[in-house]
Amino acid sequence: MASDGSNREAHEAGNGRAELPYRLRQQSLMGAFARMALQTRDLDALLRRASELCAEALGAACCKVLEYRASDHAFVIRACTGLGDDRVGTDFTAADETTPAAYAFRTGAGVLANGIQAGANQDGPLFHLPEALHRQEIPHRQEIPHRQDALAPAGPWHAVNVPIALGDESRRAYGVLEAWGTGGHGFDRADQECLAGFAGLIGIAVERHQGDARLRDALDHQVQLTREMSHRVKNSLGVVAGLLRLQARDAQSDEVRHALEDAGARIATVAEVHDHLWRGIHQLGMVDLAEFLRELVAKLQEEAPGHRLACAADTKVISADQAIPIGLVVNELVTNAVKHAYPHGTGPVRVTLAVKTDGLCLTVRDDGIGLPPGFDVSMRQRSLGLKIIASLIRQLDGRLSTAPDGPGARFVLDIPLA
Repeated sequence: MASDGSNREAHEAGNGRAELPYRLRQQSLMGAFARMALQTRDLDALLRRASELCAEALGAACCKVLEYRASDHAFVIRACTGLGDDRVGTDFTAADETTPAAYAFRTGAGVLANGIQAGANQDGPLFHLPEALHRQEIPHRQEIPHRQDALAPAGPWHAVNVPIALGDESRRAYGVLEAWGTGGHGFDRADQECLAGFAGLIGIAVERHQGDARLRDALDHQVQLTREMSHRVKNSLGVVAGLLRLQARDAQSDEVRHALEDAGARIATVAEVHDHLWRGIHQLGMVDLAEFLRELVAKLQEEAPGHRLACAADTKVISADQAIPIGLVVNELVTNAVKHAYPHGTGPVRVTLAVKTDGLCLTVRDDGIGLPPGFDVSMRQRSLGLKIIASLIRQLDGRLSTAPDGPGARFVLDIPLA
């Protein structure tokens, strides 16, 4: 809405040559802001820069980005130029529609008001100065580039306000972008259109920021649900493993007892992966393999008193789909070493994981009696444990080999990583 004196046609007619560079400067500043709006996700920095560029583009004494807060029907100053940084974060009522910002927000239309006098409402003018400008100490007259009507601390005030609309279906407004100046001929419709262009870019940036926040909340909720699911799966698998161990104690033969114990250990290994998934601090569905292997070997140590189990692993975060078969392979190889490497006593079993440029190298070795003559890991095996290992290696697209160096047996598993 424009008050008397808001039109500057007469002034522009007398200064036509100065008007063109002034408008070109506005377009240049809006283009710079548009580039920044596309490149940054920092909304606070973007709003701060918007207030600076708008003040420069209009030659305004101050410019503010106001966010509407519905809970108490108030405006919050999100960014400002010309009022001091201490005003950012302060609020004032949006109910006083004799201020241009409140009127623009309610009507959803731009406001152009020139010639507003300082002080209380007077007979005639529709608008009055906001309280913040009453208390503001106006800087001394300064030259504004590309504008002839430089600002002065005295004289009537001029205001231009445009709502910052969001593009969602509700067509609600985020707030108001407003500029204030003093002296000269005030603002005109072209200035209002310039400010509306800035407000449109701000609205797009705010909507993107709010969309990002909603997406982050949805992802956080999904992560929480997934971790809760992994926690419940881990607990359920733990119950199954416990039932198998309990059944093993009542088995009538050693063969059945060992089979039930082995089955329980395999299920416990899968449960261990899910335990890492719900407790993990890494990306959803990812596991720190080194930490997982150390904890797995520690649990296997509890089932092998007298043996000395050790694990040395390089740090590597991999998917749960890879961690489960790797853990099961380690479980089978360590269990076999505990059972067969030391028939007359106990000894060490060492697990090492090395991260290479092309994948992982997993080694399980002992200092026991070694492998039987003619043993070939690539041949079809009768042992259930070795059959499981062969199946898991195919799942990992890996290669298992044995090394004859030194005492005992040494299994080496090479695992490619994409």
